Amino acid sequence: MRGQGRSDIVISAVDALDIRITLTSNDCDKYPAKQHARRVAAKLGVSAGLIYLVGQPTINWGDSDQPRPFRQRRYFYYLSGVDEADCYLTYDVKNDLLTLYVPDFDLHRAIWMGPTLTVKEAQERYDVDQVRYYASLKGDIQRWVDNYNKTSLLYILHDTQKPQVLSTTELRLDDESLLPAMDAARGIKDEHEIRMIREANRVSALAHRKVLENILRMSTEAEIEGLFLDTCISHGAKNQAYETIAGSGENAAVLHYVKNNELLRGRQLVCLDAGAEWNCYASDVTRTFPLAADWPTARARDIYQLVEEMQEECIKRIQKGVRFLDLQVLAHVIAIEGLMRLGILKGGSVEEIRESGASTVFFPHGLGHHVGLEVHDVSAKRLTALEGDKEYYSSTLVPSMSHCPCTLSAPLLEEGMVVTVEPGIYFSRLALANARKLPFAKYINFDEAEKYIPTGGVRIEDDILVTSSGYENLTTAPKGEEMLEIIRRGIDN
Repeated sequence: MRGQGRSDIVISAVDALDIRITLTSNDCDKYPAKQHARRVAAKLGVSAGLIYLVGQPTINWGDSDQPRPFRQRRYFYYLSGVDEADCYLTYDVKNDLLTLYVPDFDLHRAIWMGPTLTVKEAQERYDVDQVRYYASLKGDIQRWVDNYNKTSLLYILHDTQKPQVLSTTELRLDDESLLPAMDAARGIKDEHEIRMIREANRVSALAHRKVLENILRMSTEAEIEGLFLDTCISHGAKNQAYETIAGSGENAAVLHYVKNNELLRGRQLVCLDAGAEWNCYASDVTRTFPLAADWPTARARDIYQLVEEMQEECIKRIQKGVRFLDLQVLAHVIAIEGLMRLGILKGGSVEEIRESGASTVFFPHGLGHHVGLEVHDVSAKRLTALEGDKEYYSSTLVPSMSHCPCTLSAPLLEEGMVVTVEPGIYFSRLALANARKLPFAKYINFDEAEKYIPTGGVRIEDDILVTSSGYENLTTAPKGEEMLEIIRRGIDN
């Protein structure tokens, strides 16, 4: 570097440098609530107004003095980063003022349950402009109403969440615009959110791995669930993103089987759909594995490898601008080709069978969905997709089992979206019995399909981030050959 009045300085690439950064606050660790508030206001398309959000209150079980487990309302968390009960939030759009209201001090509660959140603690912990006690809420809203409500609206999520004010003046409310604006904002994840989802996946992977290491010593589905939960909690993830599915044998063909109370003896496979939550952000991970050191039957192996192919081919095509429904169709085409090779589908071309809907008997749900603050997360207000081609896509969809972006109204994938890719093939007695009555029954070899009923079903699911150049797989839980090697090593441990 050369500069007037300074001696020449030469820094060699091999010189040792001691670079230290000193942080004077913990702001960099805070949930980006203010950024989210501004994003929502931009989606609302307004320069003035008051957003009012109600956090989850403390609620007892019916006929009981025991509180229900607390789960923060996800829209409230998105604009606050607060995972505490009985809080409120306002965002004054014009003045760019984000205010958190925490419960008033309660001596009785503090003695029994520990100190409640103070204004000072909340101000240090959260990315908000000011923190006030609940006692100030009504008066603060009244002052905003008196000063601004004649020309600006007060935005609420639901008609049941109207704020209380001191006067009898009729509020100018909007209870329709905020929800779609927040859905649109939440569809694209920022770096902090991606970090939380990645951490949830890290813990989930540890738990899936622990189950694989011990599966040959287990005798019940309950043991699988118990070890998974134990591992998550011991690594700091107390909450699960959804109820654990640990279905063995024919139970693996029940998409949302959660009883987890049967013996493993005599079963071929286990479908473990389980994901930890980290700071309110979800992971969604499914692995299917044998209850032996190798595939118990050729049928189980063949179905696993077919689902593996479906997933790999779809994941490698993830990128911004892709219509997720095209991947849904691709998954069905691969499934049909594989099931035809196995003699389960017959009597027509791949396209004829796809158009008939016969493949939905074996793959009855969507290829995936958004993941974020909810395991089935929200996204932008639904857009009409390819009106003229609805018939082309609808033959591979079961509406009640398909979530955005795997719906006819879903937009294209965008950078920052996190979606699951979770193909599956199942052999359900009920589904096969019902299929015999339907027009596409002519394409199904029921005698051959019923031989696979003991296999149950196979599902493999990863969480995929859409990036600027393609995708990143956030899920690190073992699968495929790595999964089998862990099970085999477990014999000697």
